[in-house]
Amino acid sequence: MSVQKNNKERYNIFFSSGEAEEYAFSVSEDVLIEYDLRKGKELRNEDIERITNRETIQKAYNLSLQFLSYRMRSEKEVQTYLEERNFSKETIQEVQYRLRERRYVDDAEFTKAFIKTQINTTDKGPKLIQNELKKKGIANHYIEQFMSLYTEDIQQEKAINLCKKMTGKKKNISTVQLKRDMQMSLMRKGYEHSTIQKAISISMQGIDEEQNEAAIIVQGEKALRKYRNEPLDKRKIKVKQFLYRKGFSLDVIDKFIDEKIAECETEE
Repeated sequence: MSVQKNNKERYNIFFSSGEAEEYAFSVSEDVLIEYDLRKGKELRNEDIERITNRETIQKAYNLSLQFLSYRMRSEKEVQTYLEERNFSKETIQEVQYRLRERRYVDDAEFTKAFIKTQINTTDKGPKLIQNELKKKGIANHYIEQFMSLYTEDIQQEKAINLCKKMTGKKKNISTVQLKRDMQMSLMRKGYEHSTIQKAISISMQGIDEEQNEAAIIVQGEKALRKYRNEPLDKRKIKVKQFLYRKGFSLDVIDKFIDEKIAECETEE
């Protein structure tokens, strides 16, 4: 028996056959003490099997502790981590039992902490958070229990803030397109339909036809440049179609085209 050079907490075990010693296996200090491994001790085959099995469990357990040292994990995450390292189902079950017993893994506490972190550090909606928890193997009853932390008021506030950011960045699109973009963005982030509609309604207050009038100039000029090589009649139709797809009303489009096409006719 000897201490490993690179790891003072692990020991190499040798079997003696006459004068020569042959390396057999290595064990952690915990296993060494548990099985009272010392020089001259005789081991039967069943002893060796129990020791190596215990050592495998200890190795998996130590790896799990290291994995957990970076942040909290769900039981499913630990299970997947050990499966990827080819530990047996029986070993993983034993390790998970020990981790639960010592409260190193606790899906209830994990769920609560995860939801609080998402609320405090992200703009994700409840559906997105629930889906992420399900992927981590969290049971539905824990999700339902702790999603109450994400109150409707908090959801609404976050949704409104996201909409207001968009109104500041998207001044050169129609109000119809702006509403569409808001809705799509909030849906992707996992907000409920009722929350989305209320947030858009509140955020659009004060965003009136002035935005459409300013935006159609930007979008209309873009369309005119895009179809500048088309004959005038065809250009008029294509520009009208382009602006209609962008969410502008026909009245606003016709007014723009009448003014701009008149300018084009004068230039030509």
